[in-house]
Amino acid sequence: MSEAGRRASAPRGTRDVLPAEARVRERVIDAARDAFARYGYGEIVTPTFEETEVFVRGVGTSTDVVRKEMYTFEDRGGRSLTLRPEGTAPVVRAFVQHGMHKLPLPVKLWYLAPMFRYEAPQSGRYREHWQFGAEAIGSDDPLLDAEVIALLDGILRGLDVPGLSLRVGSMGDAESRGPYRDLLVRYLEDHLDALDEDARARMRDNPLRLFDTKDPRVAEVMRGAPTLLDHLSPAAEAHRAAVLGALDRLGIAYEEDPTLVRGFDYYTMTVFEFASDRLGAQSAVGGGGRYDGLVEALGGPPTPGVGFGAGVERIVLAIAGEGAGEEALLDCYLAVPDPALRLEALALVERLRAAGLRCEWDLRGRSMKGMMRHAASLGARSAVILGPREHEAGVATVRDMQSGEQREVPLGELAGALRA
Repeated sequence: MSEAGRRASAPRGTRDVLPAEARVRERVIDAARDAFARYGYGEIVTPTFEETEVFVRGVGTSTDVVRKEMYTFEDRGGRSLTLRPEGTAPVVRAFVQHGMHKLPLPVKLWYLAPMFRYEAPQSGRYREHWQFGAEAIGSDDPLLDAEVIALLDGILRGLDVPGLSLRVGSMGDAESRGPYRDLLVRYLEDHLDALDEDARARMRDNPLRLFDTKDPRVAEVMRGAPTLLDHLSPAAEAHRAAVLGALDRLGIAYEEDPTLVRGFDYYTMTVFEFASDRLGAQSAVGGGGRYDGLVEALGGPPTPGVGFGAGVERIVLAIAGEGAGEEALLDCYLAVPDPALRLEALALVERLRAAGLRCEWDLRGRSMKGMMRHAASLGARSAVILGPREHEAGVATVRDMQSGEQREVPLGELAGALRA
């Protein structure tokens, strides 16, 4: 077959979103947008690509994202640019660039954007995926950590994400991590025979990353490793206790996980992750934590921050089959059995749409039976029948598509009756 005759397809690792899924996506996004408004977050939109240095300095050179997964290219001016692989660093870059530290703190921002990572495609993981997230920048109060966790918890539970669980950990502060890193490296040096070259490189760059390993031999080694939670500084321990106490007070169930390591080097203190047991190996639906050094790393004044990101596709996949998107898609379907009334039908359906109703009608010359099947397939709540008798009497017959009950409604009252 010639190239012109080959069936076109989306690039490997990407996917199309068809209308049925798009309706569920909109439900997810609307729930997030509503929650952000209630919590006082303002929307921010950053460019799809950034200077590569934003992610190298922000995310960290020891992470898989920077080492293996970024889509980086050189533009015609010789500048290194990268498609956005995560949402926090660009938001913080914008915070610094626009002097937002001068605003009343904390500054609360939310975003909805596509992310791009070159990784093995599998269910729930795509090379282009959408994410919504929140960043609260300018306060080190542990109650802000709890509020951010509560924000995401409320979104996910409001969407009825099944099998939801929350893990919480701590990355400590600089006073904690220095001595702990030395302790962990000494432990790992006693197990070098079980570490491949990649694991040894991680041990040199950031040994905590090994808690997130997928290598079974390395995972077995890490099961016996000392944990940071047992070596927190007094300040980090007090912060951790305050966050957990706040979650207890809010009634948010969680499991404390001493091995929880998020995928970016900027995290300090609190880290957390929500997962759904409906998703198998790729179970995470969202997570985040505190990043008190990131603003400074990107050129701003020392400013603490905390936030999260959540995967839209992961959430949609988790709630698929749970009744998501099964609500009526149309308020009405206009059925006109007489071709002579088609112009009248066009004017009527436009009036109903202008009144805010979701309406569709037949544009294929179907029979009356075919129009009723079409109405059912489109998820119409009501069928509005306009035949010669109805037209002469100035009424329409409204059929409830669930019960089959019918009633006549004057055309002038039709919009109101359908809304009711």
